[in-house]
Order: sequence, then structure tokens, then C-alpha cells
Amino acid sequence: MPKRILIADDHALMLEGLVHLLAGEFEVVGSVTNGRAALEAATRLNPDVVLLDVSMPEMNGIETARRLSSTMPSVKIVFVTQQLDPAYVHAAFAAGAMAYVAKQSAAEELVGAIRKALLDRYYVTPLVDREAAELSSIHPRQNPVQMFGGDLTPRQREVLQLVAEGKSTKEISATLNISIKTVEFHRNNIMDELGVRTIAELTRYAVSRGIISS
Repeated sequence: MPKRILIADDHALMLEGLVHLLAGEFEVVGSVTNGRAALEAATRLNPDVVLLDVSMPEMNGIETARRLSSTMPSVKIVFVTQQLDPAYVHAAFAAGAMAYVAKQSAAEELVGAIRKALLDRYYVTPLVDREAAELSSIHPRQNPVQMFGGDLTPRQREVLQLVAEGKSTKEISATLNISIKTVEFHRNNIMDELGVRTIAELTRYAVSRGIISS
């Protein structure tokens, strides 16, 4: 039986291309456009492999990988992304990834990377420098521990991404199924912890940590 693949990418053409690329060897059981939908679909479809982009709306790929690793540890996580900074690579593997593939070379690399992931072998695109590929002794521009809000709680990271994307308190409340007061509580705590006073400053923090793309 072919291995089951779930794909998450918010770019329609890329999503269509990945489905076409993989359909001959794997069973593509679903395709979604954000991390939150990927979590729901993974629970429902029980794939063997989940492909994630780093930058996605509602929940970025790193946060999605963190949660998948916690709730579905047998699922192999493969990133397909344009982000090649070593800090992103480290953040992805720290979140549970088995492979990290560049979008620009996915046609040549992705099938092989998935095969390796299914065999519990790691893969990093050669487009990332050797030092980063070895995942040791690197000096990225950002501390990987601080990337993607690693110093915040999972709920704070959820709220922060939605705030930074311009969602209203009411919209965040509906998306997360929590009360408006709870949203305000988390937002105020985040601002206190980060030492910021405005939504603009929160947004800049989110961009600088890779939580949303600029």
C-alpha cells in the first residue's frame, strides 16, 4: 500500500504542483492551506507523512510541527519551504521534522526526502550550507531557541500569530473557541512579557521571530 501524504501550503499553485508531483508514488489523502487545518486533517485522515510550509496563516508550520510531534509522534514531518536561513532549519528539526526541502528544488529532492523520512533518516536540502545541514556548531542570525516564539506558551503563540495577522479580538475568540476576555488576557500577558505596548510592536516581534512572514 502506498504511504499516505497530507500536504499543507497556502499557495494554491504550489499545493497543486506538490499533489501532482507526489501522486504517482504516494496516496495524497488531503491538501490544506493553513496549519490549523493541517492539525484537524491529520487527526481525521491519519497520514504517514505531513508536508508543511514554514510560513502559513492562522498557525505557522513550526507550531504545527510542534503539535503534530506531541499528538501524533509516528507521523513523519517534512518541510517544503523557501526559508533557508539556518535558524529556520534548526527550529524545524527541534519541532520534530525529519526532512527540510527547498521549494525551488522540490521536483528533484522531495520524493527522495520523503523516502528517507519514512526510514527514520534525516534530510536537509543541499541549498542550505553544509554547516547548517550538519545541525551543529552554527551561528545563525537568530538564536533558534528564540525563533517562532519559543519563549512563549503554545496558546500565547496562537494568539500572537492571529493578532499579528490583523485578526480582531472577536475573530480570534471564534477561531480559538475561547472567550473575548481570555483573548484579551493572553494578549495583555504577551505584551507584558515582551515589554511592548502596541499591536505594531507585537507584529514586528512576530515578524522578527518568523511567526508570520513580512
